[in-house]
Amino acid sequence: MTIDRRWRHLRFLTATVMLGLLASPVAGEQILLKSGQRLEGDVLKETTQEVYLDVGVDVIRIPVDRIASRQAEGDTPDDGDDNESVRSEGVFSTAKLPVRSIRDLAEKFGEGVVLVQTPGGLGSGFILNKRGYCVTNYHVVEQETRIAVTIYHKTDQGDFRKRRIADVKILALNPFVDLALLQIPTQEDLEFQPVFVAERGEQQEGEEVFAIGNPLGLERSVSQGIVSTSNRTFEGLVYIQTTAQINPGNSGGPLFNRRGEVVGVTNMKISGGEGLGFAIPVSYLKHFLNNRDAFAFDQNNPNTGFRYLEAPRRRNPDQPPPAE
Repeated sequence: MTIDRRWRHLRFLTATVMLGLLASPVAGEQILLKSGQRLEGDVLKETTQEVYLDVGVDVIRIPVDRIASRQAEGDTPDDGDDNESVRSEGVFSTAKLPVRSIRDLAEKFGEGVVLVQTPGGLGSGFILNKRGYCVTNYHVVEQETRIAVTIYHKTDQGDFRKRRIADVKILALNPFVDLALLQIPTQEDLEFQPVFVAERGEQQEGEEVFAIGNPLGLERSVSQGIVSTSNRTFEGLVYIQTTAQINPGNSGGPLFNRRGEVVGVTNMKISGGEGLGFAIPVSYLKHFLNNRDAFAFDQNNPNTGFRYLEAPRRRNPDQPPPAE
């Protein structure tokens, strides 16, 4: 057999193997390409640019920008249309979204992230529904009642424009988990663009995440990182530790996964360290939202949303001071 015939024979065998793989897929994750082809196998590694899929006898490198949707084994089939898989859960919604590049996700969900302003400072937040419900940190609006937000809405030309909206209402506060629920006044000429909350909150160490917020007033900043650990504890609460850069002004903003679902609410970092940011897990967020009536804010109740320490006892001036 000549070298040319051997080469043609090798190419024929390779094509036959690939067709066999497509006809008899390996159990695991299912990836639908934008070209309409469907592959199944185990994901060995994924980056922001590529996914490496083990299809049984070979490993295929798939560029992320060629993937229409991904579906884990046992999940409901996902055809890549976000709107058909949206499920409303009270004041927020969940959705089965396809994996996309961070660039595409930041552009798609950037309108849902807002700048929260008070006389004492600024922070970030994200919109939950068309009624203008917005989540931020409690410490961003602590002891404040004059609150405004800046929304970045996309124009027909594709660029973002800012709109400042005042008279934002406080709906609920929970200082123990550092969460607050606000309501932005309805705008006749502007429709709010909400983000989706992750249906499940199980993040794995090494999983890629990204944050959108306003660190030090630098609006709509995107920072990328991984989950360092999903169960770091501080003062009896569990937090997501991430290498995504978190700075003052990021507080209250969303931490997204690679599907564009909110998996946490960024709220603090360790000063003096690099890549040591923390976010409130989505399980705490859902509990707060589902039980918001228990944390409802009442401006006529001085104890609403505040924790007061017991006042020191007043000493009688006629009595001698206590012995040391």
